[in-house]
Amino acid sequence: MTILLTGSSRGIGAAIHDSLTARGATVIGHASRDADGRIGIDLDEPDGADRLWAAALERAGGRIDALVNNAGVFEANPLDGDDAEWLAGWERTMRINLTASAQLCRLAVRHWQERTTRDGYTGGRIVNIASCAAYRGDSPAHWHYAASKAGMVAMTKTIARGYAREGILAFAVCPGFTMTGMADDYLASRGGDKLLADIPLGKVADPAEVASVATYLTLDAPPSMTGAVLDVNGASYVR
Repeated sequence: MTILLTGSSRGIGAAIHDSLTARGATVIGHASRDADGRIGIDLDEPDGADRLWAAALERAGGRIDALVNNAGVFEANPLDGDDAEWLAGWERTMRINLTASAQLCRLAVRHWQERTTRDGYTGGRIVNIASCAAYRGDSPAHWHYAASKAGMVAMTKTIARGYAREGILAFAVCPGFTMTGMADDYLASRGGDKLLADIPLGKVADPAEVASVATYLTLDAPPSMTGAVLDVNGASYVR
């Protein structure tokens, strides 16, 4: 199986890369810049997703079997900031977290539809790494982040409902606080111990835990699970 994985250079993405590779999958990794064989493209650029898909498809020899959208940014955008800066921050987060993911999902769906028509192959899999912020919201400085992840969940469900009959499956993972660079900054800014007290498990997730769920959805989950959104948050938010 050949898989395109965005945001694969660190944190959850690097853990997913290692987990999928350990299972024998061929992983085409992406990062914002070239490194360690990953395709370096900034998804903040309007044509970034298109260029990434084309480069990945060429590297894969014309066949990609699964897409894992993990690339994202978590940047504060204070409500009382400059109007133009606030809007720019909102649009940057939406472009990277949601719009680029949507573009890649669209290209993947069309690729699998064309493959089915041309070669008789059936379907493919999409796994979108969202966040518990999609359901519980986030801080007043992170409206854009929560909105982008909620959009990702809604998009996943829509794809699952729209293309299941074609063998195109879609899943989402909603991590809570995860021990990555982004989470370190978040915990520090909110008094880590107090925030940890809101997690019944008593600890934030390890990237490998999120990766194990993403790997299961990419390689093993039964087709009837399509549309599922799985939480990995230590029971800090139960829905």
